[in-house]
Amino acid sequence: MIFPPLIFFLMLVFFFLALILLPFLLVGMIGEAFIKLGLSPAMMFWLLILTLVGSMVNIPIYTLRNPEVMGDQVISYFGMRVRIPRVQAQQTVVGVNVGGCLIPVGLSLWLLTRMELGLYLPVLVGLIILLANRLARPIKGVGIALPGFIPPLAAALGAYLLCPSPDLRAPSAYIASTLGILVGADLLKLGAVGQLGAPVASIGGAGTFDAIFLGGVIAVLLS
Repeated sequence: MIFPPLIFFLMLVFFFLALILLPFLLVGMIGEAFIKLGLSPAMMFWLLILTLVGSMVNIPIYTLRNPEVMGDQVISYFGMRVRIPRVQAQQTVVGVNVGGCLIPVGLSLWLLTRMELGLYLPVLVGLIILLANRLARPIKGVGIALPGFIPPLAAALGAYLLCPSPDLRAPSAYIASTLGILVGADLLKLGAVGQLGAPVASIGGAGTFDAIFLGGVIAVLLS
């Protein structure tokens, strides 16, 4: 299933945001913390781009019967706007978003294998899960959504305060932001999706993708 999680204008904004980071990555002004873990500036840039491109791809897992499904309209939430796709049947398709879930989770797991782990990281992840869960709101036609900037900024601040090593703050912020949002806002609220009339409810898709993408950008800046 292919459709963008945000309207075209916002997708362009995110794309140019990634382009703005490129010169700084290439000259080494930011990204040093990730470089020490084996992630080059070019890889970091292309991961951001792949996250954007992959956000349009949703892998269906199962479907829910829904007597009232909204479709073919634009819905606003927390300053973001998303176009709801046209539906052919009265059902909600629950899936996994490639750019908002599979790529960030894969990168988070890879970073975990390269880091020296400590008690601070599960504490930070747990705090972001709690925060995302409290901020997440059911949005008719969209699914579960939350303010895009708050969880990534909280993860960055928490990493700065809790992480004993400056070199691990950026990857820790990325891992906490990604896993905290996906678990706290998507997985723990998944039971409410069937009542919202959303034609597609994807983990890491519309409603939470902006927060996950911004988590990557903020983590890069923090490094």
